[in-house]
Amino acid sequence: MNQASLSALIWSVADLLRGDYKQSEYGRVILPFTVLRRLDGVLAPTKAKVLAEYKKKTDAGINPEPFLLRLVGNAKFYNTSPLDLPTLLGDQDHIRQNLYTYVQSFSPAVRDIFERFDFHAQVERLAKANLLYLVTEKFANINLHPDEVDNAQMGLVFEELIRKFAELSNETAGEHFTPREVIRLMVNLIFIEDDDVLEPGHAVVRTIYDPTAGTGGMLSVAAEHLLQHNPAARLTLYGQELNDESYAICKADMLIRGQDVANIVAGNTLSEDGHGGQKFDYMLSNPPFGVEWKKVEKAVRKEHEEKGFDGRFGPGLPRVSDGSMLFLMHLLAKMRPATDGGSRFGIVLNGSPLFTGGAGSGESEIRRYVLENDLVEAIIGLPTDMFYNTGIATYVWIISNKKPADRKGYVQLIDAGSFWQKMRKSLGSKRKEMSDDHIATITKLFGEFAEAELATVFDAAGKEVSRQVIAAAEFAPEPPAGGKVKVAPISRIFKNQDFGYTTITVERPLRDEQGKLVLGQKGKLKGKPQPDSSLRDTENVPLGEDIKAYFKREVLPHAPDAWIDEAKNKVGYEIPFNRHFYVFEPPRALEVIDAELKQTTDRILTMIAELGA
Repeated sequence: MNQASLSALIWSVADLLRGDYKQSEYGRVILPFTVLRRLDGVLAPTKAKVLAEYKKKTDAGINPEPFLLRLVGNAKFYNTSPLDLPTLLGDQDHIRQNLYTYVQSFSPAVRDIFERFDFHAQVERLAKANLLYLVTEKFANINLHPDEVDNAQMGLVFEELIRKFAELSNETAGEHFTPREVIRLMVNLIFIEDDDVLEPGHAVVRTIYDPTAGTGGMLSVAAEHLLQHNPAARLTLYGQELNDESYAICKADMLIRGQDVANIVAGNTLSEDGHGGQKFDYMLSNPPFGVEWKKVEKAVRKEHEEKGFDGRFGPGLPRVSDGSMLFLMHLLAKMRPATDGGSRFGIVLNGSPLFTGGAGSGESEIRRYVLENDLVEAIIGLPTDMFYNTGIATYVWIISNKKPADRKGYVQLIDAGSFWQKMRKSLGSKRKEMSDDHIATITKLFGEFAEAELATVFDAAGKEVSRQVIAAAEFAPEPPAGGKVKVAPISRIFKNQDFGYTTITVERPLRDEQGKLVLGQKGKLKGKPQPDSSLRDTENVPLGEDIKAYFKREVLPHAPDAWIDEAKNKVGYEIPFNRHFYVFEPPRALEVIDAELKQTTDRILTMIAELGA
């Protein structure tokens, strides 16, 4: 059964809940029961052995836990009850009590999952509505055994269910998870340069962390990617998640994968760092963007002011209306020092962190920190309409403190905005998706670290025939008869300082009503022209350019009496991504436009004449 069919089958439980539950409440029942049935399936092969071992060790007065964990193999949990969902159906009159007994017989980590779901309250509510047996029966007949539904497919099922619940409750599904193709791209990019990790047979151990873990999709895809390339490698997964339901699903997934669930922490990452002092090899994150951080402002400002660069927010603080750059700094603080092997991470941000805030602002100071410390490897512009809760443009930043020699001092910008295909069915705001070929092309562009262009070939009717990536100095392909070729930059390389500038304050003298200069009367300003605040202006001078030469060339010819107030000079950084990929298209010739207008007018006149005939 494919993921869509399985999601629809599970979703059909909602038919039982209709009337007794609001649509926005369906998830409170369906999600924990889905997790429970999944755990059922994982433990089924070893259940008989576990029960026998539990009785043997308990009778002998020995703590059975280590022996049970050894029996369940990769799973890091067990259940000491002879019950499971199918056997619960054999005693309809006592199903409520038996269900409680069954859940309480799980190991502590699993019990915490159902506490996060507030499962007890839902069982009581279902029992009161005479629905508990019917819902249990429905799930008992759904096979979620790992042999039937692998971990990757199960993750997609959970995401599909959450998306449906989010739509019904008018919430944003994008707060819970990231499209899988975006995750695959990010995972490709953070691993691509590490041959020692990907090389088959190398028994390396690495760590990966997601501070906005959601249901664990990013961590799961990273683990699967590494396992496919190098089965001998071991990736230990760490995460933190604010939403209780997402946290519960993530924790269940980690248990099934055999990961240490103590590495998955609940809580707000910005105000309560669940992995304080820890450093990681790799990191991934898709933080909420465009969301204010007022709730944690007090804690964040306190850390910034008291700890500075010894804390997480040393470079500066963004405006309260968007906290996404706080997560960027949080990840910077979690990077393993370069002397210990270094780190690389990918983070999804909207366009705002690229340019919001002038010189001296919190946003600019954060950009200044990552660029002057040579931490930005690449920024990839994604297509619009890629996420479930927003259609805006998004960007993947790849940050590293272990750049290869040829990348040192440089930043690569990749415009992947045209790499998409239309989805057969929209999912919320998500109307586009990336194919495997698109992901492979972007990964190749990143790996080659060279400037490149995209040549798109159109036929005589203006229909796209083909497209290919070519080197920046390479000749574009020949168009068909009557057709044309459009060439646009797709990968560009810049020096770090190319994004920096100095904002200078240009002053003009204050004059009285007679037009005479007003001179200072006291102190250092005595006898000097006073500035006229109404004429004050600023100029942004590129970092690589001499300020005085710029001033002489660009300002003095227009304002010979101007001067620079050097005490107000500020260094800023911005990354005008779209400007670097803009391609000017000259307007069509007037003759062509006139001919089209005449043709349209003639057609309208003909239609009017036919109506009057």
